[in-house]
Formats: sequence, structure tokens, C-alpha cells
Amino acid sequence: MRPIHPNDGAHDRRGGRRRSSSVLAAAGLATVLALTATACGPEEDGAAAEPSGSAAASRDGKIVIPDELKNRLKEHGIDLDKWRDGEWKNWDKDQWLREAKDYVNPIIEDLWNPERMRDADTTPEQPVAADISGDAGVTDPTPSVRRATGVNTPYHKNVPESGKLLFDGPEGSMVCSATVVKDPAHPGKSNLVWTAGHCVHAGKEGGWYRNIAFVPGYNDSGMELSELETASKEEIAPYGVWWSDWASTSDQWISQGAASGGQGAPYDFAVLHVTPETGASGTSLEETVGSALAVDFDAPAVSGIPSLTATGYPAAPPYDGQKALQCEDTPGRLSVFQDQPTMYRIGCSMTGGASGGGWVGEGADGEPALFSNTSIGPVSAGWLAGPHLGDEARAVYEEVSGKYAKR
Repeated sequence: MRPIHPNDGAHDRRGGRRRSSSVLAAAGLATVLALTATACGPEEDGAAAEPSGSAAASRDGKIVIPDELKNRLKEHGIDLDKWRDGEWKNWDKDQWLREAKDYVNPIIEDLWNPERMRDADTTPEQPVAADISGDAGVTDPTPSVRRATGVNTPYHKNVPESGKLLFDGPEGSMVCSATVVKDPAHPGKSNLVWTAGHCVHAGKEGGWYRNIAFVPGYNDSGMELSELETASKEEIAPYGVWWSDWASTSDQWISQGAASGGQGAPYDFAVLHVTPETGASGTSLEETVGSALAVDFDAPAVSGIPSLTATGYPAAPPYDGQKALQCEDTPGRLSVFQDQPTMYRIGCSMTGGASGGGWVGEGADGEPALFSNTSIGPVSAGWLAGPHLGDEARAVYEEVSGKYAKR
């Protein structure tokens, strides 16, 4: 699949209170899984700022951009009308907003049309070695390859929380995977989405990606690529397109994250708050899809977890990014760096595009829970690794939830 580059003419990120160090966001890797992560950042010191980037619907149904967001764009010399007309394709260093407080992601209605959703991809990153362990005493043997199997259709009946994450970067339109998770501040009405840090921010060498949007139940009926070429937006995205108006991730991803080598991978997670493209309808994402997963921040590093199932939309060959696939395996340990947390690792043939997809297992209450997300894997495929979600991940999650607690 040919990536859409900014110059092709096709139309084609925030945090809460500042912690000890700013919450950062990382850039996303899509077609080839390289050790990379994405982080989203904190607010100015003091009380949490009003979320920026949210769009509301006026009485005639048109999208209204809040003045606060317009002002933030203007601070960086960005004219909203020009941005919508294509100025967002300007990836000059001075235009690529990096700091958490600078995250802006205004809705450009219908930017993610059927063609762009279908064709979103990315160019290959540098290969990742099959053996990247930095601590053989902790890392378990490389797992046997588990061939990914297709999720039964309609996807909504089997993985209602899963979907595709779309975004634009300097290389063109890109894709990751993501999962709807519960919001403790809004039980039963969550607008929170979990993904990899590298799917929203470029890490230490870049800034926030743009036009970040979540499509739950993408291609719900599992149509073939030839069928998708004539499918309507409603058929491809039956539960709508939800734009990220806030995001948060680890400090480590922003300061360390890279497209290859594993830097920042143990902290490669991000939480997004989303809003519907068509404007505020009063119905949450969780209500729309009918489900959201709890996040298990107290899970053991590996021991005691009999099985985890990873779901995603792999886009690198031999896959085309159009269908939801899964791998189930007993996780082992992968220690990329001796001084950083051990990651989970499973055998799986999924490739780039599956990044950010949820790893689900049985929680302490016996119900399905999110344990991790796809972060890295070798260019040859065969296995995937995801971060252990501990205190740092919990802080990121609570930050985003807390920011919208009174809204």
C-alpha cells in the first residue's frame, strides 16, 4: 500500500497537571514495528487548564472551534482557516509543535474520508533486531510464532472496544490501533482511548502528530479491500470518527522515544480523550460502542498471567490494514534495558499498524481487562512486546480522566 505523502495533494496531541517532569507524548510508528513510543503532555503549573481542541456543535450542526483553541493556534502563528486548507502539512521544525502544553488537534470535518481511512499507512522504519534483549538474565526465550487469526465479524460483537487510530506525520497518513477504556470519572460514559505513545508523538526527535482520530469498529463487517474501495464512510466507520482533543503519555517516551532500538518502549503508552467529529451529541464513546475495558495497573510483571490476547489492524505485508486480527499467547518477559521495567512479550505474526492495540486478559474481578498495548516487534515479525502498565501508566490515565471529571 502506498503511503499518502503531504505533498500528494490528498487531505490528508496535552496532559493534565505537571508532574515531577512534564508528561510527554511520542511519535507513532505504523508500518514496521520499531521500538518507539508516543507521549502526550502536561499542563502549565497549577490547576489543570481547560481542555483545548474540543469542538462543539452549533445549533445548525456545524463544528465550532473554541476561541481558546484558536488563540493557541495563533500563538504559534497558525491561522485556523489556513490550517484547515492544508497548512497542517507544513512540517518545518518551527511548525512542528513538541511541548505538551502546545498540543492542538482541531477537527477538520471529513478529512478522514473513506479513501484516506483506507489508504493510511506509513513508510518502513529502520529494522529492529529479532534479539534485542539488554538483560539475558531476565528475558525469557523468544516465543514461538503465533499466526494472527481474523476476528469474527461483525467485530462489534467480539471486540467492541477495538478500533483503528489514524493520524498524519511528515511521511504521510499513518495508522495504529487503539482500545476504548473505562473512565472512573464518568462510569458508563467514557470518552477515553488507550494506545501506544508512539502513535501520537514523534519522541525525542520530533513533536505531536496531527489530525489524530479514532475509528471504533473500523470495517466492522470485514469487507475485502476491493469492496472498501466503493464503501461509504458509514460502512467503513459505522460508529463514527472520534477526534482526540486531549492526550497524555510518559515523560520517558518524549525524552527517550525513538523509531528503532527500543528506547522508551517500556513506557510506550498513551491515553486520549476524544470527541465526535460531528460535534457534541451527548452520547459518549462508551455508550456508542456499548463497552469499555478496565485497565489493570496491578497485574504482575508476568508470573500468574496465563494468557493475553492482542488485537490490532496490522498494515505491513502480508497484511493490508483493513481487518482486525488477534494473537493469543502466554506472555513471557523481555528486558530491553536493565534499568527499565520488564515488558510483556508474546508470539505473534502481526506487523506495523497493530501498534497501540490492546492486550486483554482476565482481570482480578474475573472480567476482561487491558493489561498492555502493542509497542515493538522485529521487522521480520514473529513476536510483539508491550509495556507493563504500572504507576507511571496509572498517573497518565488519571491525569486525563481528572481533566474531564467535571465536564
